[in-house]
Amino acid sequence: MKRCKIGILTGGGDCAGLNPAVKWAVKTALDARLAAERETRYEILGIRNGWEGLMYMDPAFPMDPHHVVPLNEELVRTWDRYGGTNLGTSRANPYNPKHDLSRTVLQNIESLGLDSLIVIGGEDTLGVASRLSREGVSVVGIPKTIDKDLPGTDYTLGFETALNVIVECVDRLRTTAGSHRRIFVVETMGRYAGWLALEGGESSGAYIILIPEYDFSIERVNDLILEGNRSGARYEIVIVAEGAKPAGGAEFIRDNRVDSFGHHALGGVGEFVARSIQDATGLETRSMTLSHLQRGGVPCAYDRRMGRYFGIAAVDLVVQEEFGKMVAYRSGRITAIPIEEALGSPHLVDIETQYDTARYNGRRTILSHCR
Repeated sequence: MKRCKIGILTGGGDCAGLNPAVKWAVKTALDARLAAERETRYEILGIRNGWEGLMYMDPAFPMDPHHVVPLNEELVRTWDRYGGTNLGTSRANPYNPKHDLSRTVLQNIESLGLDSLIVIGGEDTLGVASRLSREGVSVVGIPKTIDKDLPGTDYTLGFETALNVIVECVDRLRTTAGSHRRIFVVETMGRYAGWLALEGGESSGAYIILIPEYDFSIERVNDLILEGNRSGARYEIVIVAEGAKPAGGAEFIRDNRVDSFGHHALGGVGEFVARSIQDATGLETRSMTLSHLQRGGVPCAYDRRMGRYFGIAAVDLVVQEEFGKMVAYRSGRITAIPIEEALGSPHLVDIETQYDTARYNGRRTILSHCR
């Protein structure tokens, strides 16, 4: 029986759904019945802390548990119950122009004897996977980002759980907002795409939703707040994505530091909106940034299922030797696309059909867009 070794890693920001994907990749690869049918016995090595595991592993000690861990069915049996990633993650970039370690990664893949590599991540992590694929590494990708902004797939792991967190937080805020007659501005993640803010706002019944795809007028925001106040509303909830910006302005940057992929950390638009509302309307307004709360917690049922399906499909691609591809969810079914298709322009909210630019909220017509 042929023997093959698979490496698996999780990169970028953590989120719910990663552990289910790893669990089901392991269980599918090591399934004894499937091994007999495939006439191949697979072994799986978990790479710790994203690309760091392959960047800093000592080839003289390739099985150093700080960087590599053998995975088996018993070890991962309960992983789908937990959020985050038990393998660890990082935003390390082997192709960082300031300290390029891509040759080291290639050498360590060879030192470990990996026949293929399953990479779970977003645009940056999959971008590294794509470059390695062009250099001859047999790579398969699984999409993960709570922003749901990867093109080529209708779903990315972590999104639905993050939505549930937003809804729960807003539900809790309503009690104090109503008690004190306050406006609350809630800042969500979403650098380029407003899916978290939009669908989180729709799900929680937010009064105003501000997204990166449509620059907002703070004057219009204030008018809407006053309109709601005149109608008798005791309080309002405003949800704003971190990448949203006022018309004529720029996105709000938390500080000048950049990560190894060249990204600034965003933040501050929620406080700007809250301060502007209070100054213009005289209504007490507070802001709250959900930040990493959105990434945390156990995966919801949907992310457990999608993690399972994506993990199984990734092993299918390995078995079929369809490398250089990423598992995707399109039009209601699991499929696969070239990894490069997930690295193009971000998948954004369609302003024409999914956003009401007058109300700064979700659409109020649906069937009219289906003709």
